[in-house]
Amino acid sequence: MKKVVLTDGGMGQELVRRSKSEPTPLWSARVLIDEPDLVRDLHAEFIRAGACVITINTYSATPERLVREGAEDLFKQLQKRGIELARQACEQAGEATIAGCLSPLFGSYAPALTISYQETLDTYRRIVAEQADGVDLFLCETMASTDEARAAVTAASESGKPVWVSWTLADHGAPRLRSGEAIAAASGALDGMPLAARLINCCRPEAVSAALPELIALGGPVGAYANGFTSVEALKHGGTVEVLHARHDLDPEAYADQAIGWVEAGASIVGGCCEVGPAHIAALHDRLEQAGYQISGVQ
Repeated sequence: MKKVVLTDGGMGQELVRRSKSEPTPLWSARVLIDEPDLVRDLHAEFIRAGACVITINTYSATPERLVREGAEDLFKQLQKRGIELARQACEQAGEATIAGCLSPLFGSYAPALTISYQETLDTYRRIVAEQADGVDLFLCETMASTDEARAAVTAASESGKPVWVSWTLADHGAPRLRSGEAIAAASGALDGMPLAARLINCCRPEAVSAALPELIALGGPVGAYANGFTSVEALKHGGTVEVLHARHDLDPEAYADQAIGWVEAGASIVGGCCEVGPAHIAALHDRLEQAGYQISGVQ
């Protein structure tokens, strides 16, 4: 029986919908302080839906984003709070692997580094230092370029924890990172690093399906978790998620159809990204069980 690791879905969009506050460029980071119960309870919902891996809600709490918004003094507090709330959710809803979050430093879908590679690496090292003692693995997610991923993976691997890297792809055309780089080239830049899995995330499900054979051909465990946006082109540097819109053809069953296809193709890790909520993960959990897959945690 094939084992499949089921991850959670997207935190940010769900928290925007549930929060009393208007969205800000910091997305979901502010609710860690202002509405922590929302974060803990959403983590718990994903666990009850069947997720075996949850990612701490610090995606937008990078030093660069906080400096831009005049909130740099919150960096350590937000990192600590994100871990605490994920652990509280596990105590409330059941055991799950907690993934640390290494996200794009300045904003999603922007492939060009706006600081030097060494500065990028040093910043990721700062984040790893705050998260390492409280997480079980590191997820370098929504990586839009080879250099961005290489810096994040280098910093994460220095922790000694398992490392997953996940690239975000252009939504249309041949499978490519949003930088235009090929998947094989991006993977090759990480040769020699102790990767536990390679994934694709935060792009259209159709882009995932087109790219998955190439990712699988590289060898090792692979996975995918797509978003449910109509497009991400409207999101500009420093903007808010209010400009993005959800697709109407990706309800829980439709998303599960896509994700089951990835598992049948060879993926061993599946979940969801933006606009994929607990109901989607629950539907995917049920479909995996019905198809005879064993849903397991990280080995």
